[in-house]
Amino acid sequence: MTDRRTFLKLLPAFTALAGASSGLAGESAAGLQPITLVKPETDGGASVLAALKARKTTRAVSAKELPPQVLSNLLWAAFGVNREEGPRGRIGRTAASASNSQEIDVYVFLSAGAYLYEAIGHRLVPVLAGDHRAKISDQGRRGAMAEAPVNLVYVADIARFAKAPFQEPGLRDPEIQKSYYNVATGLIAGNVYLFAAAHGLAAWFHNCAKERLAGELKLRPDQRVLYAQTVGYPA
Repeated sequence: MTDRRTFLKLLPAFTALAGASSGLAGESAAGLQPITLVKPETDGGASVLAALKARKTTRAVSAKELPPQVLSNLLWAAFGVNREEGPRGRIGRTAASASNSQEIDVYVFLSAGAYLYEAIGHRLVPVLAGDHRAKISDQGRRGAMAEAPVNLVYVADIARFAKAPFQEPGLRDPEIQKSYYNVATGLIAGNVYLFAAAHGLAAWFHNCAKERLAGELKLRPDQRVLYAQTVGYPA
């Protein structure tokens, strides 16, 4: 089940329960269907202390595809739902955010296309058809980003601060907002690093082509591309 052909064969099964797209999939995602990820495993792997000891940045990443279960577990660990009843009446997630704003979106760039990870429903909604991994680099290099099976692109949605259940003053201050969404991204990226260390994966948190990706993803003016993280097996 670890090769790309097996993964692609399983996609119809993943999408059977997905239902209609959330509206993000337009002409640019033609031919792609939402992917309902398999149920994440919430135990297993190395201990937290062992993962902390093994945590590191690995820039040499293999092109070998991740099995569907590993991809599911990775995305849940990054920013999935871990409590149906979180702070102030909203769901809880695996990474904290200011006033539970949950302002970070995780876009998942795979060989078949780019998707938005929806934590509720634990699924991938198609955004762009085709392989866009080489566009992630801010220096135009192919390298590991273009070949690795998974690239996560972190996007802040500033509008979500106004919808947070608790409106503390910092949520309305643009400078404080920057600190909030940068910290929130770091917490998610830290989860990815620990998951990778616990399961023998390579992970690399890095800068990305912000303006180019914002255009490709057709983001609103109040959305910000922040960073990217490349994940796969060590090369």
